[in-house]
Amino acid sequence: MVGELARASSLFLFALGYFKLTAFATIVAAQAYFLSRRNHQTTLREVVGGQQRALDLPKSLASDTRPLVEKTIVLGAYERIPARLIAVRMPEAIVTERRRRAYAAAKKQGYTLSQAYLTLMAWKLFITNVPAAVWPPKTVAVAYSLRWQVELVFRAWKSGLHLATLTTTTKYSTLCYRYGRMLLILLTSALSSPLRVTVWQQHRELSLFKFVRHCQANADHWFQCLFQPPLPLTTFLSRLCAAAERLVRKAVRKRRTSAQRLRESLGSPDDFFEPTLALAA
Repeated sequence: MVGELARASSLFLFALGYFKLTAFATIVAAQAYFLSRRNHQTTLREVVGGQQRALDLPKSLASDTRPLVEKTIVLGAYERIPARLIAVRMPEAIVTERRRRAYAAAKKQGYTLSQAYLTLMAWKLFITNVPAAVWPPKTVAVAYSLRWQVELVFRAWKSGLHLATLTTTTKYSTLCYRYGRMLLILLTSALSSPLRVTVWQQHRELSLFKFVRHCQANADHWFQCLFQPPLPLTTFLSRLCAAAERLVRKAVRKRRTSAQRLRESLGSPDDFFEPTLALAA
């Protein structure tokens, strides 16, 4: 799947459950970029002065007092994928709670926590091949928070488009219902992407939940226009999106969003990642 999607300069955000070195290698070969949490089972080698050496990460971080650490590394014992390791020190209260839960789980299951594991619990660890000239270390952790947008999409499909609701009782009515919902997801996804960019250029962000409700409010018009020639359908969709620009923006709030914090962390507008920010907003 990654091989089909990877395009030059595209960016992939991975949840830890999808950590896979072969996927990272495919992305690098396509001149694209990845960002992921670090899998503790992955072999890391540090690059120092052009030479590679084994990296004992717990030992290295245990003696480091900085709040933010960056290392040039290669991933995998055989793949040797060039990357950056970014370690962000967690607040003491969070570290204490993490370790408390870990001790409780270890006691319940009858095993002993290693000192190396306890050391790494004080850090958030990220790996990426985005160049430091594009993303300084502090930007990496902020960028990873955009992964939450995927969860918001699924939530909008389930609650807004009622994908998880089944009101039919027969085989064929169920299939019609499911296919209808999937077509609606396809249409809203296709329309929301360019709309996100338009709204972002106005220094606002699109609310996917509001957009879904906006589309549902025009359901009768959708049904009529889908069976008309291309020109009336195009006109209807243009008007729908024009109205949506005003109606589906996120409410202005004091707390900055992930996309806003990422833009601010870059310091200045970056043409390379601005489209990514717009689509994630």
